Parts: sequence; C-alpha cells; structure tokens
Amino acid sequence: MAGRETIEEEAAGTKRFRAKRDAILSAAAEAINEQSAKGMTFADVARRVGLNTTSVTYYFKRKEDLAAAAFEYTLDYLLVMLDAALEAPTARERVRRYLALNMARLARIERGEERPFAVLSDLRATEDPIRNRLMNGWREVFRRTRALWGPATGRAQTDLHGARAHVLLENTFWLPIWLMRYDLEQYDRIETRLMDVFANGIAGPDVRWAPTMLSLDHPDAEAGRDAFLLAATRLINELGYRGASVQRIASELNVTKGSFYHHLDAKDELVIACYKRSFDTIGTAQTLADSETGSHWHRLSSTIATLLDIQFAERAPLLRTTALSGLPHHARDAMVDRSNRIARRYAGTIMDGIAEGSCRPVDALIAAQTLMALQNAAFDMRKWAGTMPRERAIAMYASTLLFGLFDDRAVD
Repeated sequence: MAGRETIEEEAAGTKRFRAKRDAILSAAAEAINEQSAKGMTFADVARRVGLNTTSVTYYFKRKEDLAAAAFEYTLDYLLVMLDAALEAPTARERVRRYLALNMARLARIERGEERPFAVLSDLRATEDPIRNRLMNGWREVFRRTRALWGPATGRAQTDLHGARAHVLLENTFWLPIWLMRYDLEQYDRIETRLMDVFANGIAGPDVRWAPTMLSLDHPDAEAGRDAFLLAATRLINELGYRGASVQRIASELNVTKGSFYHHLDAKDELVIACYKRSFDTIGTAQTLADSETGSHWHRLSSTIATLLDIQFAERAPLLRTTALSGLPHHARDAMVDRSNRIARRYAGTIMDGIAEGSCRPVDALIAAQTLMALQNAAFDMRKWAGTMPRERAIAMYASTLLFGLFDDRAVD
C-alpha cells in the first residue's frame, strides 16, 4: 500500500510540475509576443503567473532557456497540426485541415480556453547552440508544410511547393493580427472564405499574368538618414527588433553610434521610420498602378510583382512584421492601423476587379490580408528567388495567391 501511495504522490507531483511549467511557458509566450524574446524578463513572466522570480528560475535557469522552450513549444504545436493535416488524402484537403486546426486554435484563444503561443520572429536573434536547434526545428516545420502538396516530380515543382508552403505558413502567422477585427461568430465564415482564396486564387478565369514593373525610384532628400533606414530594415528583417542593435546597425554602415543619433533620436523612432518608409513604398506602388491603363487585375498584379521584385532584390526591402513585438503598444497599434489601410486599398482594387470580371468573386477584405502576408514575407525567400530568373521567381511566388495554392501553371 505504501508503495502505491508513493507512486500516486510522485504522479501528482509530476502533474503539478508540468502544470506550473506550462503556465510559465504560456506567460513567456505572451511576454515574447509583446516585448520580443530579448525584451522578456523573468520578473515579468513571474508576475504574469503569480510567482516570484526564484520560482521561475527553478524551472528555467536562464532567460534564454525559457525563450527557447517557448519557441520549441510553438514548433512542436505546429508539427502536431501538420501531422494531423498530412493524414488527409489530397493536397487540397490537407491544406483545408491545417487551416481548420489553426482557426479552431484561435477560436479557443478568443474564448479564453487557450493562450497564444510564442511567435517565431525572434528565432534568428537567438545565440548558438540554441539558435541551431531552433532553426532545425523550423526547417522541419517547413519541410512538413511543403509535404502537404505531396512529392514533387521535379525541381520546378519543388520550388513551387516551397513557395506555397511559405505563403501558407506566413498567412497563418499573420491571421491573428487581422482576425481581431472580427467577432468569434464570424470565424467559420472567415475560414471558408480564406480557404476559397487559398484554393482558387483571386484572378478571374480569363486573365493572364502580364504585370507592368512599376518604377519606384525617387531621390531621398536626406540620403544619410535613408541609408540608416535601409540598413536597419535589412538587419531587423534578419534578426528581429532586439537582435538588430543600434551598434550593429552603425557597424553595418561603418559609422559611430553618435552618427546614428544624429539622424534618429531613439531606436523606436528608427523602427517607426522604417515602417513608414515601407508603407510609403507600398502606397506609391498602388498609386502608380492606379494610373496604369488596363484592368484592375492588371493594376493589382503589377503592384504585387513590383513589390516582390523589391523584396527579392534586397536593395531596399520592406520591413517585416517581426519588428512589431518590440514596439510600444501605441506605436504598434499605429503600424497595424496603417497596414490595414493599405489592405483596404488592395480590397478596393479587388472589388473593382470583381465588378469588371477580371477578379474572382472573393471576400476582398480577406483576400487583401493574404496579399499583405505574401508581400511582407517575400524577403525571407530571397535566396530561393536567387536560384532562378527573377521574373520566374516573382511569377511563381505571386501565383500562390493570385491563382491559388493548387494551380500548376507557374511551372508550365
């Protein structure tokens, strides 16, 4: 009897340990999403779960270990969803199941039944050997996402499946940002309309891919400041908000930190200025496209093609949403609001295209948000794009949403 009681006590102790550890990981995820991994502190995590700092360090000796565990929880969660999706018999059904699992998770979060997991934007800012372990986990997530489309029959199809996997993942990561504008009762409808865009694209039945590459070159009156913005954008895209330190940005330009503060007063101001430059670039592309003759499909595809060219070229890339988690709440809200205004402009173009028949009847607001995720994420695919002619890379990557995730014309 005593032995049985000991086993039961050990089991209860293990259950309590896991429950408290899971609570700490959930709190860490919230802190990472708000402040980035480098901005997270033991004290803040402890406060969120009603513990003292010493109690948190009992479970995780270093802050880096806690952040890594939160990221690994996200990666494991994604792998579980992907494995469940991979059980479906066809590519379309596998993608549908993966989206459904994501939407169900977000619905549970909205109802307070589950906490968000840590966003993965800071993975590259971690240090080895943790970074190597996490990046291996991310590569496995990408590999299984690509497997949703089944085995590729050649290099071109492998490239296309990679583009599709990237766009699908980035859209599910971007989804919580714009989903907050909808009531929980709308989630089923959103899932249906989002899957419609994934499955069938935005293009009308008789249109061709023949975009005009728009000229966005314009001299900057403050060339030194612009150089800082471009260097900062590249580093933040690669390392996240906290990983791209002022010293690192200054070193990239071979100048002193004093020179940095000659152009900008603080790092938050830098990130906001980078976002403004990126949003202005997108707005300029939309304005130039609106001045083009031809259909609204042509205007939409020309805008997307031009912005993908910018991202793949890396000369003056757009700032990724990875920087959002490091910004103060008021600045973050302002950036998301500007992003939503740009998305509504895309939606207007899509709606006009629907009216003239050059775009499919889709939910234009939802379709526009998928395009925001596509153009935002393209920076990460610049090495992929460098393995083929630029025009082909742009057409293939854009096809994922403009013609749908199951249309093979991009490899013909």
